[in-house]
Amino acid sequence: MANTKQKGITYTPPTKKRLPQLYKLKEKTTTRGSRSSWVKDSWARKTKSSQNAYLRQWKCKFKDYINSLMIREAPPANRLCSVCKKDGVYRCHGCFNEPLFCTDCCRIQHQRHPFHRISQWTGSFFQETSLIKVGLHIHLAHDGTPCPSSTDDSSDFFQWSDTDDNIDDDYPEGPFIQPVRDSDRPAITVVDKSGVHSLSICYCQCPSALSRDIQLFQAGLFPASFTRPKTAFTFAVLDDFLLDNLECGTSAMNYYSKIRRLTSSIFPLMVPDRYRELMRAARQWRQCKLYKWHGFAHKDDQPKDGDLALFCPACPQPGINLDLSTSTVAQPDNTPSWLMTRYLVMDGNFKAEHMHPVNPSDEVSLMDGLGFMVSDERYKSHLAIAQDNVQRSDCNNHRAVNQANASRQRLEATGIGGCACARHGCFVPHSMVDFQKGERSVHIASALNYKTDGISRAITFYDINCQYNKYLKDQITSSMYLSIPIGMDIIPGIGLWHVHGHQDNCFVRYASNFIHGTGRIDREIMETLWAPLNIISPSARGMGTPHRKEVLDYQMNDCNFMKMIRISKKFKEAIKGASESKLAFDNLNETANPDMVVLWKAEEALAHANRAEDPMAMDIYEVRLERGKCPLLLAVRQRGAATWLATGLTIEESQISLCKDVRSLRMHPTDMQLLRVARCRDKLHTQITSFLEMSPTYLGVGVNVNDPDCLVTVCNSLDDCEDYSDFDEDQNPDLDVHNASIFQPELTVIPLPSNIGAVRCRELGLTNLIKEEIALREGQANDALHAIRVHLGDKAVLFRNTVRSAKSQASSTRAWTQVRSVETAVNLHARIYSKCRSQLAKLPDHDLLKKYLPLKKEDLKASSAVADPNARGQRDTTLSWFWSLDVQGDTSGNDWMTEFYRVNWLRTKALRDRWNEEVILVKHEMQWSINFFTHRAKQWLCHMHNATSAGLTGHTCYAARQSHIYDLLAAHAEDAFRKMIVGIEVPVPG
Repeated sequence: MANTKQKGITYTPPTKKRLPQLYKLKEKTTTRGSRSSWVKDSWARKTKSSQNAYLRQWKCKFKDYINSLMIREAPPANRLCSVCKKDGVYRCHGCFNEPLFCTDCCRIQHQRHPFHRISQWTGSFFQETSLIKVGLHIHLAHDGTPCPSSTDDSSDFFQWSDTDDNIDDDYPEGPFIQPVRDSDRPAITVVDKSGVHSLSICYCQCPSALSRDIQLFQAGLFPASFTRPKTAFTFAVLDDFLLDNLECGTSAMNYYSKIRRLTSSIFPLMVPDRYRELMRAARQWRQCKLYKWHGFAHKDDQPKDGDLALFCPACPQPGINLDLSTSTVAQPDNTPSWLMTRYLVMDGNFKAEHMHPVNPSDEVSLMDGLGFMVSDERYKSHLAIAQDNVQRSDCNNHRAVNQANASRQRLEATGIGGCACARHGCFVPHSMVDFQKGERSVHIASALNYKTDGISRAITFYDINCQYNKYLKDQITSSMYLSIPIGMDIIPGIGLWHVHGHQDNCFVRYASNFIHGTGRIDREIMETLWAPLNIISPSARGMGTPHRKEVLDYQMNDCNFMKMIRISKKFKEAIKGASESKLAFDNLNETANPDMVVLWKAEEALAHANRAEDPMAMDIYEVRLERGKCPLLLAVRQRGAATWLATGLTIEESQISLCKDVRSLRMHPTDMQLLRVARCRDKLHTQITSFLEMSPTYLGVGVNVNDPDCLVTVCNSLDDCEDYSDFDEDQNPDLDVHNASIFQPELTVIPLPSNIGAVRCRELGLTNLIKEEIALREGQANDALHAIRVHLGDKAVLFRNTVRSAKSQASSTRAWTQVRSVETAVNLHARIYSKCRSQLAKLPDHDLLKKYLPLKKEDLKASSAVADPNARGQRDTTLSWFWSLDVQGDTSGNDWMTEFYRVNWLRTKALRDRWNEEVILVKHEMQWSINFFTHRAKQWLCHMHNATSAGLTGHTCYAARQSHIYDLLAAHAEDAFRKMIVGIEVPVPG
């Protein structure tokens, strides 16, 4: 397109080829004439390119890229130094754009960058070399300048040249140069992220100079030894290794192998091996970092057990995120008593095995017991006197119990076990132990004593708590090394995933659904915490005992740190769950017998009061299964028109039943089946004939019942209804039920007001008859739903008592035959209800359709809250809407339905209570998190003031930075929580 020019302004629009979707050509008419312009199309569709779209573009551009990559292998055409414009010899791969330098400029420019990798131009290609060949010397102290007290000649070893000649032969080719054996100017091996380097180090020789190892450390180099260090590691490579170990599970051997390949891709084995030195320096660096992070560089106090570990900011910690007043946590009067609870989940990890050390007496521990792993000496002393009784499980044959009774002589530890906070998944400091023989219950008591002053209640979740809790207090009491805080109540629980592997009675006794104050969590979070530890467990398997514990401590501390800086967003979910569960409970509670509700509340209170001494008290949440008899449907029998209408509804139900029987015939029905259907049709025909003979009495002579045009619609009663059956696989959908040659009274439309139509009924003065049918239809709907509820209850009993207990093929077949019989009854009444509702939709002047909702097939399954409320996935399941329509009517004279509603009332109330507790807990946890960050900020501010008074500038700066970080975390948490709460109406607990 040609350029357009107006008054000296040249404008070139974008081409159609480049922007076909974002721009369009628009014709604009002005006083100066018309002109075309490109404008942004507001309706243009903006699509995000997929990864494959980029790859297709890449295939077109690949040749250009590979050519550009090859061009970089050659020097610039003029081969000039990028600084002084002299002859360039060295190319630096660490500097941006890989500039070319002469010898002098290369040495000067890298005085502050001694770990860059360079290559030397040989005349035909660039060969990797080292900065020591350009005469680079590292001067420690004096801001990188030569020490004035040094008597050494500061000139270079050799007369360096910018040409390729006169290079001293004492330096071999390659990126790594062996250290020069010169006591006056020693060269040491430095390991950096960029590779292994040999550098000439010039120490300060002033009278007040520090030792050589400290001079290296102050320069950011961690010495591998302390008297005459010959190897050092940069802080950057140590940080990088620890981060790689945390995020990727990289072992020291693999990491150093990578460093050697970075140094020399062709001859990595010629690079000095500093693998063992790296492992030792990494241990020392971990200790330095942990002491620094937890403030022990600012005080003379030695850390105590667990002091070098982070804990959960959202859990109640008296004195940290809670005020402590006379050993009691001070809270408002309306605070629930269960709020001050420590939630602990315990588990073992049998993948974290540890082999016997080669020389255990020579091992050195740097942080024994200061992190998450318990102190070795105290723990072994406890194990020496602890009784190792083989536990016999009276529940199912659990894997943890079996492993507890198994011994592996070749391993020092068969795994690790410990505790984490059950709500947020943070490891509890000083609570992790090595298993000497399986998952013994004597290993876990330490977590109950960590920062629990003022907390008098603990809920512990464990895979086998039904067995473990029996012996807990006895084993702790028998050990002089273990204790439980005085006055602390311990409530046992089992995670929702593991509890389904137990016997059925363990569900109501130990599942979190029925424990006051637990809120809404599954208590299986410990399983997710083992995943990152399992990545490093293989590399830690053969380490020394102290080294392995330090690695695990560091990994767990990082896990807690990542939990700390990530803000949870559970509040919206809690509000939604509380609202939905309250609605479900209110619907059930409002229709129940008030006297029964009072009794049920008393049962619930008594069970929770006695659960600590007798877990069987919680069995009130289980159905005491005794099958009740299914009551007959109540028929409406009134005189006059009501009686005639009720007869019509009965005929309509018979038509639905007969239609279903006809539809269930196979492709080739037997003579007996056809005879039975024929008899039913004759009987139904007689009833319809009698009904039609009486119709003029109530409809008048204006309605010709034999004229189909007088009726609203002629349809199949079965086709209007959904198929609700689970067992009608043998139906014959191709059977011609509409064959005109076959007498079919089940398809006759009964002349009821709903079939005649509201308009025609008003014309004939049948308004009262419409009201009568509406009343009868409401009763019919109630009867159908009542029958559905009773039959579903019977179906639940059959599943629990008959189907599950069937031990043979014959008994199983008989059981499923009974289930199919009940299912057929449920399906029939569901069709009757569906037909009733469709007829109500044709009648005017009522709002019953708001009360009687459509039935869904999943509402009629007995596999959820009805048949097996203890099954997996039923945690949030509530009864369908029709269960709360007539609770009193269902329970009247029916012990089974009374028991059924009692259990579901209790469970629905428990669900509502847990969600309400979750709302309260999340709101408090938000504030506790903010308090935790604020407390840490104040701690570091105090350290800053103390360091300032002592004249420790570095300590002051670090404390100020840490205080600022925690202030930012507190502000971020407060802002996030405020945004989360805005616009959400918090429901009032019922």
